[in-house]
Amino acid sequence: MSSTAAPAVLPAVAAPRTYLVRTLGCQMNVHDSERLAGLLEERGYRPVADVPEAAARATDAGDGGADVVIINTCSVRENAATRLFGNLGQLASVKRERPGMQIAVGGCLAQQMRAGIVDKAPWVDVVLGTHNLDVLPALLERARHNAEAQVEIEESLKVFPSTLPTRRESAYAAFVSISVGCNNTCTFCIVPHLRGKERDRRPGDVLAEVQAVVAQGAVEVTLLGQNVNSYGVGFGDRGAFAKLLRACGSIDGLERVRFTSPHPAAFTDDVIEAMAETDNVMPSLHMPLQSGSDTVLRAMRRSYRQAKYLGIIDRVRAAIPDAAITTDIIVGFPGETEEDFQATLDVVEASRFSSAFTFQYSPRPGTPAADLPPVPQEVVTERYQRLAELQQRISTEENEAQVGRTVEVLIAEGEGRKDGATHRVTGRAADNRLVHVALPVGLAEDDRPRPGDMVTAEVTHGAPHHLVADSALTGGAFALRRTRAGDAWARREGLADDPHGHGEPVPGGPVTLGMPSLRR
Repeated sequence: MSSTAAPAVLPAVAAPRTYLVRTLGCQMNVHDSERLAGLLEERGYRPVADVPEAAARATDAGDGGADVVIINTCSVRENAATRLFGNLGQLASVKRERPGMQIAVGGCLAQQMRAGIVDKAPWVDVVLGTHNLDVLPALLERARHNAEAQVEIEESLKVFPSTLPTRRESAYAAFVSISVGCNNTCTFCIVPHLRGKERDRRPGDVLAEVQAVVAQGAVEVTLLGQNVNSYGVGFGDRGAFAKLLRACGSIDGLERVRFTSPHPAAFTDDVIEAMAETDNVMPSLHMPLQSGSDTVLRAMRRSYRQAKYLGIIDRVRAAIPDAAITTDIIVGFPGETEEDFQATLDVVEASRFSSAFTFQYSPRPGTPAADLPPVPQEVVTERYQRLAELQQRISTEENEAQVGRTVEVLIAEGEGRKDGATHRVTGRAADNRLVHVALPVGLAEDDRPRPGDMVTAEVTHGAPHHLVADSALTGGAFALRRTRAGDAWARREGLADDPHGHGEPVPGGPVTLGMPSLRR
């Protein structure tokens, strides 16, 4: 008589906790979100997009189906709080139906509102500020264990963000912070209060991180700081930023270097010379104007005047004739007269910006300008429309002037929303203009450009906000250059073999660098 042993019961494998980071605001916030993602992945969390069974739960609330949703906020816009609580309201019903789901809020608005976020949205589990990104995993665990919201806001930087692991959004382009915080006192801006005083990284640490992301496949790096051209003041070298740009020029494999944002008051000729003389520093410059009126600039505590600003533009154009210059402008700052506004229009006309980020002034609580008498809203709206029309005309003229130029485009992922219908690929030219590029008719799927590859084509049409390069459709210029960045993208997407064991680092993994301790 024989017997059959019962099959062993294997222990259930717990599904990984998934996360989604939603970013509101500037490139500094985008980079902070990469740090938050890196921290979570280091603790075993998975991006919800990588877990199909979790992603299938996604709702219209923007939760992505994740177990943990982090909203990284901005406080610059007037409707920032309204937008946040609108998003949180939508997530509340999802959380009720998803056991174990957690919601975290970080960024500048969290730094500003603190526990007020939980007071208005008690279903939020974690609130953390701009100075302590590193505590997110611990706060999530504590909130789960204690079954109550955890709010932790630091008044000053405790851990330099660049020491934290990073999950870069892009395999082919990377942000690298050179400083955090700001020493300026612009009367309309809440950022110095929320981000703190400027803290500079040592040049060797910055360059080590640049080399690390290039080794992972990136061919483009954007250097980030609230005021990049004041970099070096913290360690006694006012020429440090120009030197940093030149040093980036000697890094093998780094094809494109960009930076944002400089401040006109501290922008010096050595930076212009470094841009012009360093091959991989791109001919693009974002130079915030805010206002063309000396009276308004004085009220804003912007420590430059119209003549200085226009002088910078003239010297950049003389040294880098093909540079595309963009800007920020505020319309309707308290006390702005029609004469003041006309001065702004005059500077816009003279500067020939390729594009401009324009804003109607909105008071930020806690800033000096918030207590000043406002310009009537109907006046602000009318002026804003006039500025928009002027910049639209200039952008169109400047882009139409690009027709006939041959451009090399770094193909991007997700920038060309209509590419499938138009049979084009989309990316950025050296001067950062958005370019939609047609592919040759009958091009095989295996021969298509990948994100991170470079395509050369001739511009055939200029529109207000983009260029079209359809030269391939008529047998004109078209060339594809495969790059390490394209290879890195393919590996990340699982379309190419993992290079482990062949001496290459895996693209997109954590970048971790030691940093000296912060001195007080």
